[in-house]
Amino acid sequence: MTGLAAASARAGRAVGLLLDEFTQVELVWIEKQIEHWIRFGREVREQVLDRRRRILFFPPGAVFALVRWTANEHGTVLSRLDILRAVGAGEPCQTIPTVTPGGDILLRVDGWSKVERMLQLIDAIEAIGINPVEVAPDHWRHVHNRLTAGETPRAYTMQRHRAFLLARRIGA
Repeated sequence: MTGLAAASARAGRAVGLLLDEFTQVELVWIEKQIEHWIRFGREVREQVLDRRRRILFFPPGAVFALVRWTANEHGTVLSRLDILRAVGAGEPCQTIPTVTPGGDILLRVDGWSKVERMLQLIDAIEAIGINPVEVAPDHWRHVHNRLTAGETPRAYTMQRHRAFLLARRIGA
């Protein structure tokens, strides 16, 4: 084995997947200009390009949150948070800048006030002991729809999480 397959095998993850079978997310960090970061997610590989850029690789089905912020001399130009599900090879997907080939968008918010609200909702989920990676994808869709409508989303509770895990276990 060579390349990514060998590195993945050494790490004990994603054995047998080729490079193009992963969702790749390019992160950029140029202080006070462009800042991209992952709020949550489990990448299986990281490739450092230089001091300011790196690529994270997510296996099909992985859920992650990508935050993108851009500014110029006049202030913030872009604040966005996307919660995405990594897609498999050949699976249909939506295109997102810096994400190759794209992803299944579970949630998208624009504007710093909404991004900040989402970061608080993610913190609240973590505060009850749930990893946001494990949250029901339908919950993220619900939050997206409620925020888009200007309404308050339902809280994700341990009871909802247990119901999701049970439904997933039986294949519902």
